[in-house]
Amino acid sequence: MSDYLCKFEYVHDDKILEAEIKIPFEGSVEELAHVLILKNNAPIFIEKDVIERLSQFINESSILYHNNYTTKLAEKARSDSANIDEITKEWEKLMKEEMAEYGEKRCASDEELFATAYHKMVHSPALETMLQLEHMYSKTVRSKTEEKNRCIQELSEKQSEEMNKAVDRLEQDMTESKINELVARHYEDHSLLKVRLTSELDTIKEAQRREYREWLMQMLEQNQATNSLPTPNSPLTPHSPQPTIYTSSGNREISKPVLEESFTIHLGSQLKQMHNIRIISANVMELCAVEDNDQSSEPKPQLLQTALALYSNDLSGLVLMTDNKVGSRLTQDFQEICQRTNEFHFPHVDDQLDKISATAHQYLKSQLKETTSRNTNSELLQAGDFYITRHSNLAQVHVVFHMVSDDSLRGSDINSRHPVVLGLRNILKTACSNDITSLTIPLLLQYDMTEEMTISWCEKRAELVFKCVKGFMIEMASWGGSDLKNLQFMLPQGISSRVFQSLTEMLPRIFKVSNPKILK
Repeated sequence: MSDYLCKFEYVHDDKILEAEIKIPFEGSVEELAHVLILKNNAPIFIEKDVIERLSQFINESSILYHNNYTTKLAEKARSDSANIDEITKEWEKLMKEEMAEYGEKRCASDEELFATAYHKMVHSPALETMLQLEHMYSKTVRSKTEEKNRCIQELSEKQSEEMNKAVDRLEQDMTESKINELVARHYEDHSLLKVRLTSELDTIKEAQRREYREWLMQMLEQNQATNSLPTPNSPLTPHSPQPTIYTSSGNREISKPVLEESFTIHLGSQLKQMHNIRIISANVMELCAVEDNDQSSEPKPQLLQTALALYSNDLSGLVLMTDNKVGSRLTQDFQEICQRTNEFHFPHVDDQLDKISATAHQYLKSQLKETTSRNTNSELLQAGDFYITRHSNLAQVHVVFHMVSDDSLRGSDINSRHPVVLGLRNILKTACSNDITSLTIPLLLQYDMTEEMTISWCEKRAELVFKCVKGFMIEMASWGGSDLKNLQFMLPQGISSRVFQSLTEMLPRIFKVSNPKILK
């Protein structure tokens, strides 16, 4: 129903205040009354009376307008010959789509059933049994992975020796064409061996994953029925595992002294919230890798907390810096750590990265059609973009945020509007919206030591990150969701104690640190 005009009149002495008002009225009654008085040179003391009369007129006109509107609708409904069944079906459809109470009840998926069963059993006396079985599986996968790497390394050494001998005979009975044929054959043999060994390893992982899920559901049923647990004995896991052979690439470096400092801070002016902040200098991969340099038959305690919090609202996250290539060489170490053990809950890291890459390419192609803001030659992500992978087989991390960075971070002139800093804000927002209460971020926005990292450079970069993160955390209070209880700032491994001390002294000047009360 369209709007209509009503004529308002107000008489004072010999002056008539008139106005045509559009109903429904969406303006300010006080402002309209003041305009009428000024327009007609009426005395200002009548303003209160004009406002009352004008409000009464608008209310009466609005009631009349809506009465007429509903009357016409009712008359139209009475005279309308539309099919009542069609109207009813349309309303039923809307109710099911918009209201959970009337929505269609769908069956839980296999993933949801497994998650529920795992969460229930991991918080029961069966936890130790489950971790032991996972540890047995991981030793098998780790042994097979080392065997794969050893076979590939032996083939590479053999081919390298064969190539050196061929090059030495280049001026005798060996020609360039024969060397090219040898290179092609070496490449083919290397590729075939790698594909075969990878396929065997993937087959073992998939069989373990399927067997573990079946075993867990069976264990849940038996536990509910008899309060007893079946013995975890898998035909895929050797009863006497072969000693794991660690190559030079698999050996962990001798740990350097870890520098760390912890603080408790309060944020907020009225309703203060407490957060734990920790500054640490270490290798970021130590948060992901499970110690495997011994032949212990017991699972590592690092996995205990990871398992207990896996399907909770108390998840742990980590920000990894990468380039604009999904699954590039910068994340190769991380991918190798993920592949050392089996992933029973989420897709394997390679599958997750492949799906992310396909989604990113599809999105960017659609963006290139709609806007020219991106480079037409680019098929990749930009600085500040990030993608997420989920994990259950890492030491202290459930969720990894892979944030894209570029060479501009090496400079000292970045500010709070830099894409990577804004990407950090989006990561904090995503964490709060998805039950991630512990987060590790690079304090210098990179995990590796570089030549330009002078003391002044580190202090300037750390001050920027501290202040921006503080602002993001204060802003976070209005976003809703989970509170970020623990925030860990990580510095590159090997940073000098002088720089570390300078940064730990800077934090209390930016954040409000809780001072302990001493009772005498």
